[in-house]
Order: sequence, then structure tokens, then C-alpha cells
Amino acid sequence: MELNNLTPAAGSVKTSKRIGRGAGSGLGGTSTRGHKGAKSRSGYSKKIGFEGGQMPIQRRLPKYGFKNVNRVEYKAINLETLQLLADNQKLSKIGLDELKAAGFISKNTLVKILAKGTLTTKLDVEAHAFSKAAEEAITALGGTVNKL
Repeated sequence: MELNNLTPAAGSVKTSKRIGRGAGSGLGGTSTRGHKGAKSRSGYSKKIGFEGGQMPIQRRLPKYGFKNVNRVEYKAINLETLQLLADNQKLSKIGLDELKAAGFISKNTLVKILAKGTLTTKLDVEAHAFSKAAEEAITALGGTVNKL
């Protein structure tokens, strides 16, 4: 056996239909496109969402809701997360740099501290926003709240 006489297994390779190569091929004439209509013409391309002339679904369904373009989106971080971070890394001050280093936020993220969980150590916390309960919990232990 040589590389020059290797062949694929019998029946594994099919020849492709050669369309539009004359009447003798059996696939000439309309070239499998049928008679008339847009699909038979050259240059036809179906639009995305086209449903054969039926009213498309994106036009049948009603518009819904309201999207406020001025919405400010915050990444919520709970007190229990801050406590865990302070315990693991022995921190007394937690700011954006510490949260970034721990992988909780990315560089342009706005942060809001929420009051889920309990805080047991005094922490100086720096963030863009705080819930009232979180602010009270931090200051109750003698920590400070710094709004950016």
C-alpha cells in the first residue's frame, strides 16, 4: 500500500449535485428553483425574520415597558462579603482597589453596599453608595463610611 493509491471507503464520498449544467444533466432548466416567484430569481436573499409575507412576529407582538436611559446601575456588595474579605485578607479599610483585587468588581463599576449579613469588625468602607441599614451597621461598630 502506497500513499498514492489510498481511496476513501466505498459510499463515503458523494458527488455534489451540479445544478444548471444543461438539459442532459437532469438538473438544467429551472435548476431546482421551481417556477416563478422571488426565490427563483437571481439576486434573491431572504430578509431576516421574513415569514413568507405573513406579518412578522416582531410586528405582531406589542411593544412593552420602558427603558430609562438615565438609570445608574450599581454592583451590589453585601456586608457579609465585606466581613469575609476583611477576615481573609486582614483588612481594616475596604475600598474599590481591594474589591477590584478580590475580583468582585471591574475597573468602571459603581458599587453600592447593602446590609445583608452581619459585620463584626470595625471597617472603613469606601463606595459610591450605601443603603441606610448598611451605613448604620458600619458606623455602629465605629467604622467610617466614605461616599465617592
